[in-house]
Amino acid sequence: MSKSKLIVVALLAVLASAFFIFDLGQYLTLEYLKSEKDDMLLAYESNKITTIVIYMLVYIAVTALSLPGAAIMTLAGGAIFGLLEGVIIVSFASTIGATLAFLASRFILKDAVQRKFKDKLKAINEGVKKEGAFYLFTLRLIPAFPFFVINLVMGITPIKVRQFFFVSQLGMLPGTIVYVNAGSQLATLDSLAGILSPGLIFSFVLLGIFPLIAKKIIEMVKSQKVLKGIKKPDSFDFNMVVIGAGSGGLVSSLIAAAVNAKVALIEKHKMGGDCLNTGCVPSKALIRSAKIASYANRATDFGFKSAKVEFDFADVMERVQNVIKKIEPHDSVERFTGLGVEVYEGEAKIISPYQVEVNGETLSTKNIVIATGARPFVPSIPGLEETGYLTSDTVWEIRKQPKRLVVLGGGPIGCELAQAFQRLGTDVTLVQRSSRIMLREDEEISEIVTERFRKEGVNVLLQHDAIRFEKMGDDKFVICKHGNEEVKIDFDEVLVALGRTANVSGFGLESLDVKLTSHGTIEANEFLQTNYPNIYVCGDVTGPYQFTHTASHQAWYAAVNSLFSPLKKFQVDYSVIPWATFTDPEVARVGLNELEAKEQGIAYEASEYGIDDLDRAIADSEDHGVVKVLTVPGKDKILGVTIVGNHAGDLIAEYVAAMKHGFGLNKILGTIHIYPTLTEANKFAAGNWKKAHKPEKLLEWVRKYHEWRRS
Repeated sequence: MSKSKLIVVALLAVLASAFFIFDLGQYLTLEYLKSEKDDMLLAYESNKITTIVIYMLVYIAVTALSLPGAAIMTLAGGAIFGLLEGVIIVSFASTIGATLAFLASRFILKDAVQRKFKDKLKAINEGVKKEGAFYLFTLRLIPAFPFFVINLVMGITPIKVRQFFFVSQLGMLPGTIVYVNAGSQLATLDSLAGILSPGLIFSFVLLGIFPLIAKKIIEMVKSQKVLKGIKKPDSFDFNMVVIGAGSGGLVSSLIAAAVNAKVALIEKHKMGGDCLNTGCVPSKALIRSAKIASYANRATDFGFKSAKVEFDFADVMERVQNVIKKIEPHDSVERFTGLGVEVYEGEAKIISPYQVEVNGETLSTKNIVIATGARPFVPSIPGLEETGYLTSDTVWEIRKQPKRLVVLGGGPIGCELAQAFQRLGTDVTLVQRSSRIMLREDEEISEIVTERFRKEGVNVLLQHDAIRFEKMGDDKFVICKHGNEEVKIDFDEVLVALGRTANVSGFGLESLDVKLTSHGTIEANEFLQTNYPNIYVCGDVTGPYQFTHTASHQAWYAAVNSLFSPLKKFQVDYSVIPWATFTDPEVARVGLNELEAKEQGIAYEASEYGIDDLDRAIADSEDHGVVKVLTVPGKDKILGVTIVGNHAGDLIAEYVAAMKHGFGLNKILGTIHIYPTLTEANKFAAGNWKKAHKPEKLLEWVRKYHEWRRS
């Protein structure tokens, strides 16, 4: 704690102590007030300004120091100044005092509390920024709730001082009027209990919950306003119409059918969406084939003098398609029709919040779920259209292996495909504008992957910005800016892997004026509703995460909220979101890494276990990588985990479960893990944390105990 804070704490402690040491509370009782009422009135009549100033200073001191007696001071205000003047004087005195207590709490506690509990307070902070005034007003309306607690707690939140002052004054006004009025009738009061009868307290409680009811009413009014002028059908063909049969759309429609709702699913291209047809499934199939080829290059690692894999690139790409076809039945029209979903193959067009047109037919629906996904982002770089390019959507169509491939982008898609093509014999150059690949991961993690890429022959060019493409006859080039130089790279094909853009146009959103975010995704609230209360979203089209498993996760909330609102709604939970990049070594993560913890100012401890020491990894000749766990300082609670190594995407599951269900490293350490398996890495990482937190003093006593046993 800083010197200035210590001085403030000491001063407050002295003032508060003086109140109790000198028994100043005796002057803040109903009996004393009644006995001194005449003298107080006489003082006020003889010198009004001085009396008001002294009264306000005492009131401010009592409330600022959170001392008992504010209620008596308010009664005194009524007794001395009368109802009108008393309300004005008390209102300002109580608000100033409350604001001083608020400022003291902010000065002394806010930084320390926010730093220590930042992960827990994140949602609260966001809520206060959004609706802090509303909740403060609601709390102030209920005198039964300790106002000094409100002052101190609000001080550690991000609410603005001016907002706190005026909302507090307005919120405390009804209670102030009641108490001041009671003070003006002081002679009839026998006790404080007479001021707030059970009936009056109940009235205040009703007054307090009124804003909550009002909020619901406002939401309903807003909904009606958005839907005003739009004809609502007398009855509906469907409870839900889902647009897009990717991961989010499939799960949404499946949930609706499972609860016996009538649901329609519309897909204009292929069932299964990007994940099945152009994303997760084909890329992992290609990565697997490429890994088999890499084993031949590592033959000596496994005790062989040499090995050779002969293949035709076209056959490898056909295998990818065969894998897709094998999985297709899971997402097929036939399967979902059999489960009770009415599937329409065609282009959807939303013509109103209650109507969707497909194949010339208009479907009326109570709710709409938009799950239209995203597509590869293609930048406007001069010459790119002329030279031609591949994306993660189109690369699966090629059957002729490119000799030289340039990959633009060092994110997950770019890294996975760059390594796969290099392992299959293509000369790959990975062009990354930033100083490292895999920017979301810790620096040493991306360095591990970079070293592996370069070892395998990938030409990783960092801080290279593609500025134009050129074509001379059959030769193609990309010109990159690197510092003050221009670097010319020749290629046969270029793969653009620079992120993805949400599919938000072409199916009616524009005509309805559905709101978009600054990132071009559909804006949604915590219930996944758009600005139209009966239009929901899930998956890549809304974000914030563009993973298949988060699309499925969101789909549950979109489906349940649309089908059961307003009876019941659930806020979407993003607290534990894992992901993996399927390079070799794989990189898997859940929760915070060091990069994010430092950016957010969250205190942490890091525990690591090097997988190069793991028996099974050594036996598999895959003894590389690390398990890195961040925990709350001094505790085993997990803040985040990053794993780099073979099957990292599988190993992370234990930590995902731990974070989701609230158990820490001690529980993982106390769990039996089969030997020899890669999962032991999780236990050993927990063991390293335990070693760093062993009870040294207790162990010293145990050593002495054993010495005594030997004597």
